[in-house]
Amino acid sequence: MTTLQSAASERILILDGAMGSLIQDYRLDEAGYRGARFAAWHQPVKGNNDLLNLTRPDIIEDIHRQYLAAGADIIETNTFNAQVISMADYGMESLAREINLEGARIAKRAAEAFSTPDKPRFVAGAMGPTNRTLSLSPDVNRPAYRSITFDELAGAYQTQAEALMEGGVDVLLIETVFDTLNAKAALFAVQEAFAQRGQEIPIMVSGTITDASGRTLSGQTTEAFLISLSHMPLLSIGLNCALGAKDLRPYLQTLSAEAPFLISAYPNAGLPNAFGGYDESPEDMAAAVKEYLDLRIVNILGGCCGTTPAHIKAFALAAQGIQPRKPLQA
Repeated sequence: MTTLQSAASERILILDGAMGSLIQDYRLDEAGYRGARFAAWHQPVKGNNDLLNLTRPDIIEDIHRQYLAAGADIIETNTFNAQVISMADYGMESLAREINLEGARIAKRAAEAFSTPDKPRFVAGAMGPTNRTLSLSPDVNRPAYRSITFDELAGAYQTQAEALMEGGVDVLLIETVFDTLNAKAALFAVQEAFAQRGQEIPIMVSGTITDASGRTLSGQTTEAFLISLSHMPLLSIGLNCALGAKDLRPYLQTLSAEAPFLISAYPNAGLPNAFGGYDESPEDMAAAVKEYLDLRIVNILGGCCGTTPAHIKAFALAAQGIQPRKPLQA
């Protein structure tokens, strides 16, 4: 049993909150993203948050430290889009490995600074869904067409996983899954990375229920999503993004009733407002996630879009002394 697994058996673990929301507070312009190293880059890079691991590591480490100070047990690397597929939007495919490696090192440095014997802190290597899908055609006139192959996607994920592991992450987090076939490519890639490195670490998977239909974008129900991935020895399975805490609860209950793994949840701070922002306060969200705690349906609790260190602090306080959910026997 790893230290992370041991900690999860004893208490609710607190995951961090949004990275992008806090990066926006720095109001970086194009030059701010480029830094000196990429001052003459041939295309715009503003909005490439993962690039900041190379150009503004001080900002990324500061955000990690804010979440750790708020009580987070697990912080995610700033690598949500750091694979060659998404980096192609900026012509930066060749930087994918370096961005992941530095992202892991930055987070690990912050986690180690806050770790104590009684409260170790952990780093999750964030692996986002990419901007491609294996299950759906991007062209309504060609339903059989796919813009990427399984092998291409798996190769991109393997490079990412290997770099994150080299940088010292404690767990790999395949998150915001809207297409389960993409997640299967990521899981295949992770197994290949384990074989390549001769090392295994825990794996977390988190899917996204897109709306009130209760399905992922590729059409799966929560139960189908769980069944599709249950062949893997996961540390946890859960849900994040798209919905606020109240709307996410029934789907978490479905997972909790049937999963032999730990359950994670990190909802948005409500639904986006007319300006694309999120309005749900830490107090409101804490009240909503308290239902998760009272029902004993989660083991790992954090926040997604719109959440801040204040939200994570409120979650940490709400979870104090609460017994974690007991995973079902497989």
